Amino acid sequence: MCVRSCFQSSCLQWAWRTAFLKHIQRRHQGSHRWTHLGGSTYRAVIFDMGGVLIPSPGRVAAEWEVQNRIPSGTILKALMDGGENGPWMRFMRAEITAEGFLREFGRLCSEMSKTSVPVDSFFSLLTSERVAKQFPVMTEAITQIRAKGLQTAVLSNNFYLPNQKSFLPLDRKQFDVVVESCVEGICKPDPRIYKLCLERLGLQPSESIFLDDLGPNLKAAASLGIHTIKVNDPETAVKELEALLGFTLRLGVPNTQPVRKTMEIPKDSLKKYLKDLLGIQTTGPLELLQFDHGQSNPTYYIRLANRDLVLRKKPPGTLLPSAHAIEREFSVVGTPFYVMEYCPGLIYKDPSLPGLEPSHRRAIYTAMNTVLCKIHSVDPQAVGLEDYGKQGAYIPRQVRTWVKQYRASETSTIPAMERLIEWLPLHLPHQQRTTLVHGDFRLDNLVFHPEKPEVLAVLDWELSTLGDPLIDVAYSCLAHYLPSSFPVLRGFNDCDLTQLGIPAAEEYFRMYCLQMGLPPTENWNFYMAFSFFRLAAILQGVYRRSLTGQASSAHAEQTGKLTEFVSNLAWDFAVKEGFRVFKEMPFKNPLTRSCHTWARSQSQWYPIGTRSYSSVPEASPAHASRGGLVISPESLSPPVRELYHRLKHFMEQHVYPAEPELQSHQASAARWSPSPLIEDLKEKAKAEGLWNLFLPLEADPEKKYGAGLTNVEYAHLCELMGTSLYAPEICNCSAPDTGNMELLVRYGTEAQKARWLMPLLEGKARSCFAMTEPQVASSDATNIEASIREEDSFYVINGHKWWITGILDPRCQLCVFMGKTDPHAPRHRQQSVLLVPMDTPGIKIIRPLTVYGLEDAPGGHGEVRFEHVHVPKENMVLGPGRGFEIAQGRLGPGRIHHCMRLIGFSERALALMKARVKSRVAFGKPLVEQGTVLADIALSRVEIEQARLLVLRAAHLMDLAGNKAAALDIAMIKMVAPSMASRVIDRAIQAFGAAGLSSDYPLAQFFTWARALRFADGPDEVHRATVAKLELKHRI
Repeated sequence: MCVRSCFQSSCLQWAWRTAFLKHIQRRHQGSHRWTHLGGSTYRAVIFDMGGVLIPSPGRVAAEWEVQNRIPSGTILKALMDGGENGPWMRFMRAEITAEGFLREFGRLCSEMSKTSVPVDSFFSLLTSERVAKQFPVMTEAITQIRAKGLQTAVLSNNFYLPNQKSFLPLDRKQFDVVVESCVEGICKPDPRIYKLCLERLGLQPSESIFLDDLGPNLKAAASLGIHTIKVNDPETAVKELEALLGFTLRLGVPNTQPVRKTMEIPKDSLKKYLKDLLGIQTTGPLELLQFDHGQSNPTYYIRLANRDLVLRKKPPGTLLPSAHAIEREFSVVGTPFYVMEYCPGLIYKDPSLPGLEPSHRRAIYTAMNTVLCKIHSVDPQAVGLEDYGKQGAYIPRQVRTWVKQYRASETSTIPAMERLIEWLPLHLPHQQRTTLVHGDFRLDNLVFHPEKPEVLAVLDWELSTLGDPLIDVAYSCLAHYLPSSFPVLRGFNDCDLTQLGIPAAEEYFRMYCLQMGLPPTENWNFYMAFSFFRLAAILQGVYRRSLTGQASSAHAEQTGKLTEFVSNLAWDFAVKEGFRVFKEMPFKNPLTRSCHTWARSQSQWYPIGTRSYSSVPEASPAHASRGGLVISPESLSPPVRELYHRLKHFMEQHVYPAEPELQSHQASAARWSPSPLIEDLKEKAKAEGLWNLFLPLEADPEKKYGAGLTNVEYAHLCELMGTSLYAPEICNCSAPDTGNMELLVRYGTEAQKARWLMPLLEGKARSCFAMTEPQVASSDATNIEASIREEDSFYVINGHKWWITGILDPRCQLCVFMGKTDPHAPRHRQQSVLLVPMDTPGIKIIRPLTVYGLEDAPGGHGEVRFEHVHVPKENMVLGPGRGFEIAQGRLGPGRIHHCMRLIGFSERALALMKARVKSRVAFGKPLVEQGTVLADIALSRVEIEQARLLVLRAAHLMDLAGNKAAALDIAMIKMVAPSMASRVIDRAIQAFGAAGLSSDYPLAQFFTWARALRFADGPDEVHRATVAKLELKHRI
C-alpha cells in the first residue's frame, strides 16, 4: 500500500515534490494560432524525409566520423561539393548508380581528408534499419493530421539502392502523395518538384505547409507561397506545426506508451485502492500508461476521475539484495510502490538539448546546478532527516554496495570492473562532507517549466540518503563523457560544447563550488571513476534482469555490451587520478631516476652522468602491492628499489666497461663461440642476485624460479638492462630464452621442467623458438605449414624454418617447435608445440642469416630444415591442437620485454647524442646551438616519455587483469616502441655523422635491432589491425 503521507506537505516538498502546478494543457501558452494569419485553413502538410522524418545524413555522418576517426565535416563537405553537378545531387536524380556514386564519393572524401575513407560503411549505416527509423513524434503528428481530414505528402531527395529499390524507409500508407527525386529526375530546391507535389495534392501553395531541415529547400518553397517550417529538432517542429494548424498533434501524456506485457499490474485492485485513499466517487475507468524511460523501477501514468497520478513500483520477480528500494522515498507499508501527483512540464531526455538556442541550453544547465546546490544546502537535522542515512563513511559503504550489486548480477568477467573493484577501496577521499544526496541526479530526472529554465520537480529519489554531495555533482556530469550514440544514457562528448552553449564538466563543477562556497576538490577523477563504476554496475543489473524479463525498459537487453564500455571509462578516470596523486607527492630528498645518460669520455662505452627524472618519496604500501602503477624507479617498493640500484651499480661497474671487449669478440674469428667474459659476468650477476629477473609474479607466485617481480617492477629493470646490448644475457633475461622458460613454467610437465627448464634457469643451456617459415606470412601463426605427424610413440616433424634466433649457439640444447598436427581442425586448433632436443637427427642448419649485415654471433639467426625429425610423444606441450594458445601465452610478458629494452636503447642513444652535440663544433659554433639539433633532442625526449608511459600502462594492466585483458595495450606499445626507438636512434646517428654508423658506438647496432623488431616482435601491420579491431569492438 501507499501511505497517505506521500500527499501531505513536507519540509522537503520543494526538493522532491512531483507536482505543484495544475495540468498545463498547452506547453507554450499563447503560442498556438488556430488559423492561418490570412484566415484560410491549411489543407495539407508536406514533409521532407532526411532530417524531418528520419535522421539527417549530416547528423549520421557526424557520429560516423567520430567513431571512425575521420576528420569532422568530411562527409558533409563531400555531399555539398559540386553543387547541382556534384555526385550527391546526380545520385539523387538517378543519373549515376549507387556503385558509381560510392566510387566517386569515396575518392572525393579521401582527397578532402587526405586519408582513406570507407564510404561503403557510411552508406550502409545511413540506409540501415537501425538508423533510418521514423521519429515517433512525427508518426503521431501525421496520424493526427490525417485524423483531422488534412492531406499529407512526403517530398524527398532520395536515391536508388543497389537493389534498384528507392530508399524510402517509411510506411507509404501514411501519405496521400509521395514524390521522390530519384523517380522524377528532379531534386529540391528545383521549383518544379514542389509544383509537381502540389499538383498531385490538388492544392494551391498557400494551402500547404512544408517542413524541411535545409535553408535552400525552404527558400524555394517559400518563393512559391508555401508556408515553411525549418526543422532543427522534430519535437520543436511539431510544436510550431501545432501552432499553425490550431490543434494538438500529440495525444495523451508525453513519453508514455501502452503498458508492456511483462509490466502489467492489476487495474481493478489499484482502482479500488486509489478510490479509498483519495476519497474519489467515480464509476469511470482507470487509465493506465507506462513511461518509456526508467531502467530499474517501472513507472506508470494514472488518470482516475480528475486526478493525474504517477505510480512507481519495484519490478516483478526476485530482485538483487538492496536493489530498487523505492520505499525509501516515502514510508510504505505492504506492497512496495508509491503514488505521486503528476507534474506536467518538460523532461529533456537528450542532454545536448537539440532545438534550443545556446543561451537557453546554458540556462538549463545553470538551473540544474542551482537546484542541486539547494538540495545539498538542506540541513538534515533542521528538517528531521538526521537519521535518513548513516553518518560518515558514505563512499566506502557505496563502494561495498555497488561491488555487491555487481557481483550479484555478474554474467561474465569484465577486466576493467575487476581492476576498479581492487582500486576504489585503496583511493577513497580522505575528507568528505555529509549532506542530503539525491543519488541519481541527472538532467532527465528533472521536470522543467515549459516556458522558462526553471526546475519544477526532481524525480527518482529512491537512492537518496545522507552522504558525500560530490557524488551527485560527478553523476550529473556523466553525459559530458558519453557519446551521443550511447543508447541508454545519451551524452555529448563528441559535440562542440562551446557551439552548443553547454558548460564543460570543469566549468559546471566550478559553478557548483562557487554557489556552495567551496574550494574545488582535487580528487575529481575519483568521483568520476566511482560514478562510471556505479553506472556500469547498474547497467549490468539491468542486463541481468532483461534475461528474465524483469527490466522495465524495452532497451534493457542492449545494456549487456555497454557495461564493459562504461567500466573502461571509469578505469580511464582511475588512471588519471593515479597520475594526479603521483605528481602531487611531496618532495623529500632530491632522488633521481637514472636513465643512464652515457657519453664517451675515456671510452665511448662508459657512463658519465645521469638524467634527473623525478623526485619522489619512498613508495607507499599500495605502490608496493601487486598492480600498483609505478612510473619512477624511486617509487618502487624498498626491496625492488634496492634491486634496481644494485643492478645499476653492477652495470656501471662491470657491464659498460666490458662492452668494448665483448664487441671486439663479436667481430673476431672466434665469434661463433661464447665469450669467456660473458660467462664470467654471468657468474658475477648470479652472485649479486641479478639473475632470472624476468619471470612475472603471476606465473611464479611462489618465487620458485625467479625474483617474483610484477610486470611493472620488471619494466624498470628491463629498461635499465636494455641500455646495453649484452646485459640481458648476462642476467639470464634475454630472448628467446625468457619466452621459452616462461612457456615451460606455465605449461610444462614436471618432467619437461626438470629436463629443460632447470638448465635454462641455471644458464647452462640456451634455446630457440622455431615458428617463422619462408614460404608463408608467419606473423599469422595459423599460416605455418610445417607438419607434425604421429607415428607409433613419436611425432615426426617435417618443415622449413628461418630466422630462428639463437639456434647457431653451441649452447643451444632445446628448440621449441611449432607445427601443424591437424590441418583439418578449426583454424586455431591445428597447431601444436613440441620440445625438440637439438641433437635429434634430421635438424639441418642451412645458413646463418644477417640483419643489415650483422651476424649477431654466437646465437645468430638460422635457416633450418627439419627432415623426418622423430620426437618422443612426451615432448608435446599441453597436447595436440594447443599450439596457438601456447604461442599467445608465451608472447604475453615476453611481448613487452622488447619494448622495455627499446626504451633503454633510446635513453642511451639520446644521452650519447647530448654529449656529442655539446662537444662538436660546426660552422663556427657547437652543434648544441643549432636549432635543428635542439628540436631533435626535444622530440626524442618527448617520444621516449610517451612510449615509457604506454609500456608501463601495458605492464600495469597485465598485472591487474592478465595478458588477454591487456591485449590492446600490448598491441599499442608494440606499434609505438620500435618506431620510436628507430627515430630517436636515427637522430643520434645524424648528430654523430659517419661515426654513428661505425662499431665505435652502439648506435648502429641499436638501430639495426630496433628496425628488426618491427618484424621480429610482430609486423606493425598486425599490431595496427589488432588495435583497430579492439577499438571498434569495445568503443561505442
